[in-house]
This record gives sequence, structure tokens and C-alpha cells, in this order.
Amino acid sequence: MNLTKPLEARGRVIGEGREPLICTPLVASTRQALALELAEVQSLRPDLIEWRADFFERIADTAEVLDLARQLRSDAGDIPLLFTVRSHREGGQHIPLDDGEVASLYEAVCKSRAVDFVDFEMSAPAAQIALVRAACRGSGTRLVLSFHDFQSTPTAGELFAKFRHAQDLGGDAAKVAVMPATPEDVLTLLAATQKASRELGIPLISISMGAHGALSRVAGWMFGSSVTFAAGQGVSAPGQVPVEDLRAVLAVLQGALASK
Repeated sequence: MNLTKPLEARGRVIGEGREPLICTPLVASTRQALALELAEVQSLRPDLIEWRADFFERIADTAEVLDLARQLRSDAGDIPLLFTVRSHREGGQHIPLDDGEVASLYEAVCKSRAVDFVDFEMSAPAAQIALVRAACRGSGTRLVLSFHDFQSTPTAGELFAKFRHAQDLGGDAAKVAVMPATPEDVLTLLAATQKASRELGIPLISISMGAHGALSRVAGWMFGSSVTFAAGQGVSAPGQVPVEDLRAVLAVLQGALASK
């Protein structure tokens, strides 16, 4: 039995069972370029937009980040906004902030109520996770707790444990992204996702990256993944396909299932 509690933001529902929602990243480095990128992404009408703020050249300026987050939120209209600062250890950009400063930035962003969701890594110290979780609870921001392995795919048991850990830490959703070496690695992720979707109570986002992992991006929803990522103007991880291509494949798969 699926016990998932759906998450709703601006009319989009994550974990409702009518997945996947398509999330498209913003990866431009300047304010002007981000405005242009957002306009292009909006024309593609994704279900979610992720601002990968670790690409932003002024990330060390909290006031500027908050002001820009508010602007992006306003310009995004009815599309929910996800805020992410991916650490370099989990595939992000090098930034002039230490882990404590990143956690404080998340706290400020949550308190500003400028975004709908934040993605924070489970590898952060417990005190920093608690800080961000409290800021989310106080502001109504939804917390995605995430794990990324750009080198390998852990075992199915280890992957399931990551999903469960996100729930145990109080995440509103759990995200796991890994790198496959073989097609079998993709099946490992999908099996762990299916098990977690049946046994846990929060929405899941699971991604197998790179060329082999493309299958997870178009079919992961069949195993319990609520969100898939697709490229707009730029990509934020290996293997992201253009939004239009992803929609075309999803339409074929969903149409085939509906005709059963």
C-alpha cells in the first residue's frame, strides 16, 4: 500500500500518483542571464523550476540572493520554485561559502518565503540539517533532503536506507541521484525506489545519471519517483534530456499504459 502524503505548491502536487512532474533547472551565473534563462524555461511550461544557486556568481551576497529569489519567484508566476545550493562534494560548483554559511543562507531564503521548496543535502552535519528544517517549518517551505553519488551506484539496500534516512530526518521529500556504470545499476536504483515508494510516507525523487540513466528519467515514475529533471537552456547534471523530448517519450509510455 502506498502511504505517500502528497505535497502541493501552486496547484502542482508531488506524490499524488499522477507523475512525473518535470523540473527544469536555472544555471546561469548572472542576474541578467538568469532572467533570460527563466523566460526561456517558462515557455517550456515545466511543472517545477529549480534555481541552482551554486552557479550564481554573487552567491556570497545574501541580500542579493534573497532579492533575486524574490524576483525569480515573482517572474515564475504559477510555477513552483525550488532553491538548491549543490555542494562540490555532491556534484555542485565551487563556491566561496563554507558549509555553515550555506546552511545560514538556506535559513535566510526560507525565512524570506521567496521559494516553495529547498533541496538540502543529507551529508550536511546534523545541526545544519536541524537549522534548515526548523526554518522550513517556520516558513511553510517544503524540504527536500537529498543524496548524490556522481561516481557509482550503491547497493539497493544502501539506496533504500538513503530514502528512509531522509524521512527519519524530517524531510518532506527524499531525493537520491547516482551514477550507473552499467544498465544493471539503473535497475538497482529503480528497485530501491519501488521498495521505498511502498514502505515510506514521503514523495521520492530518484535519478540515475549519465547515458545509461536516461531510462530512469523517462520511466522512474513507474517505480515511484515523483519528479524528473529535464534540460531547458542548460543542464545541471549528466544525462538530462530536453523538456520536449522527455514529454514526447512520457506521452508514449503513459498512452500505452492507459490503453491496457
